Amino acid sequence: MFEMPSGAEIQSIISILKSGAGYFIPEIYLSALFMVLIILDLLSGKKNSRLLAPVTIAGLLGSLYYIFQQHSMPDAEIFFGMYSLDRFGIFFKYFFVASGILAVLVTMIDQQLKKMESGMGEYYPLVVAMVIGMMMMASSADMLMLFLAMELVSLSAYVLTGYLKREPRSSEAALKYLVYGAVSSGMLLYGFSLIYGMTGQTSLVRIGMVLSSRGYDPLVMMIASLLVMAGLGYKMGAVPFHFWSPDVYEGAPTPVTAYLSVASKAAGFAMLMRFFFVAIPHGMTGYASWLHIDWLKIMMLISAASMIYGNVVAIWQKNVKRLLAYSSIAHAGYLLLGIITMDTLGTQATLLYLAAYLLMNYGAFYVIVLISNQTGSENLDDYKGLGKRMPLAGAAMTVFLISLVGLPPTFGFIGKWMIFTALLGKGSLFMWLALVGILTSVISLYYYMLIPLNMYLRESEKFEDKVIETGLGAKIVTATLMILTLWFGIFPQAIVNYAKYSSVLFGALLN
Repeated sequence: MFEMPSGAEIQSIISILKSGAGYFIPEIYLSALFMVLIILDLLSGKKNSRLLAPVTIAGLLGSLYYIFQQHSMPDAEIFFGMYSLDRFGIFFKYFFVASGILAVLVTMIDQQLKKMESGMGEYYPLVVAMVIGMMMMASSADMLMLFLAMELVSLSAYVLTGYLKREPRSSEAALKYLVYGAVSSGMLLYGFSLIYGMTGQTSLVRIGMVLSSRGYDPLVMMIASLLVMAGLGYKMGAVPFHFWSPDVYEGAPTPVTAYLSVASKAAGFAMLMRFFFVAIPHGMTGYASWLHIDWLKIMMLISAASMIYGNVVAIWQKNVKRLLAYSSIAHAGYLLLGIITMDTLGTQATLLYLAAYLLMNYGAFYVIVLISNQTGSENLDDYKGLGKRMPLAGAAMTVFLISLVGLPPTFGFIGKWMIFTALLGKGSLFMWLALVGILTSVISLYYYMLIPLNMYLRESEKFEDKVIETGLGAKIVTATLMILTLWFGIFPQAIVNYAKYSSVLFGALLN
């Protein structure tokens, strides 16, 4: 029979929750910002909806203060061990806030969204809701909290993807995203249930302890790992869980495409690292060892397949957003290379590569929006002659694409160099993966350079050959992203050190 807790027990629970709230201040602050934006929209109406974007940016910038304060707090688990405060989580808090700010900046120049008859009242609160959910995905230390955080991100993303309600391809993208998301959530939850059945625990740390001390059935563990990997692979957009990516990226509003391709992907990787590094051992025993199958080997195959498929299929794409969608699948493969090493250097390389991807991918999508506003097209052929007509945008786009390839002197080169260094440091067993990564990077050079080729070496037959002005604000944002991409490619030490600082937790667990 259920017994009511005593007064002392209730007081104990309240004190635990209060002590945890101090570590949860950035999330509480952003939740307040979410409500402020909704109230502001109700009070201001459609005519004054322009206030929402600057308030969102100011609010997100304000959250950085509370995140910075967490550096002085000791590592801790709060809310009965369901949520962690550590350097790894703090890194991703900065990352997701920066992603949210950049998503708003891209939105502010997008002409399609500006023409929305129903306004942008729900758009900016949903961006903030995704930031909160992604923060929780990176810091959750319990399967229940992980699932709830992932659903918060997914539900917000479904609405944002279909925000252009009168655009058939946007509605189609939202429907496909919803269907694939529901299936992947079900698979993830089923995998969690198998792990709970084996251990009787939902805490990631306790799951790891139980599996290490009591052992486990290797076949059940392999099935559970596959199901969890399928759920997370959908978030990362890795093969074979990538089918939604091209159609959703092409159909969604371009700022949302940029947001999903960077922030949502990074949240999936953060969740994957915390779950598999902390909870699930690798190296199978019994009849599974005869097959030589465990989650690490499966991840190696997923990484190779993502790099090959994403880069090869991108060659035939004529829509620039769709091209970057397949590119995003390939980058999921590169990011998995850092995780496969299972050491501090690999984790550091993954974090560094994500930081590079933030700048270069958002920069590329920012330029795509600028061009789309002028040409009304996302077709590769309509980029002809734009190098002369939009000189700053053309130069910036070239820098971002060179960085996506991984060539010096860009930030993308530093990220790939560190990932390949970590991989080759593991010995000859991983040599084939490094070879696949290098060869597919060469393939990517071909389709990425098609864009500068059209911009600078081919003349347009549709548009007049005159300089197009994009506005001072757009020029500042474009130039800033381009300069940062080059700056961290030449002087990467500060961000390399911070990535190393943020990967210390997993270094202790893995080494």
